[in-house]
Amino acid sequence: MDTSRYIVTPGTHVDLKDYATREDGGMEKAEGREALAALQERLEDLQEQLYATDKRALLIVLQGLDAAGKGGVIKNGLSGLNPQGCVVTSFKVPTEEEMAHDFLWRIHKAVPGRGMVGLFDRSHYEDVLVVRVEELVPKSVWKRRYDAINAFESLLAENGVVILKFYLHMSPERQAERLQDRLVNPKDHWKFRVGDLGTRAKCDQYMEAYQAALTRCSTEYAPWYVIPADRKWYRNLVVAQVVAETLESLDMEWPPLEPEAEGITVE
Repeated sequence: MDTSRYIVTPGTHVDLKDYATREDGGMEKAEGREALAALQERLEDLQEQLYATDKRALLIVLQGLDAAGKGGVIKNGLSGLNPQGCVVTSFKVPTEEEMAHDFLWRIHKAVPGRGMVGLFDRSHYEDVLVVRVEELVPKSVWKRRYDAINAFESLLAENGVVILKFYLHMSPERQAERLQDRLVNPKDHWKFRVGDLGTRAKCDQYMEAYQAALTRCSTEYAPWYVIPADRKWYRNLVVAQVVAETLESLDMEWPPLEPEAEGITVE
């Protein structure tokens, strides 16, 4: 699978109409699930190596409309990751304490340390998405945040944080099906919020906001990937593949035995 075709090339203008929401990579569902299972084993080893070397951190940002599958990617697509080496942060409405600081304050606190993997379910991008569409701050405020985000991510990258950002691209028709499922399935009732329908009604405005974020904030050090998300199994497979390829590209080596241990025999 060529995952590079999902990267938003830095400096290009993004029109999400040009990106597919439904793909299968030429595979059947069963084949895709087998490929994902194999990837999980690779991810397990790569994550352990990341932890053992203790030099870099991996930050995975997941964004998308309601029901796009941010939680599904964490639960199923990246299930090969050891929870002991992961920190999952879900960013909700800012608290009173968070509102008393700059918009990146709560984000920086959640960035993973060396050796760790951080998974963001929503992120600092909410401050140029929901804040923009719902007019929570003036345009003069949110429009400056793109540069602030790029500077923040550049700082992280310079300090050993590898950043991957995934926009889970879902069609309006698939979103309607998934929201309806939440109304029908008792196990999913808790996921449904009436407010989700208000957000859905502003889909075009949110698409404009996402396009601006993807255009302004896809960089060499923190690229955006637009992932077709109508098929859950394929969405999970692509994200897992990108994560595995990224970790492999770090050329990590297992730390050697400490010199004092040479020649020791444990009896």
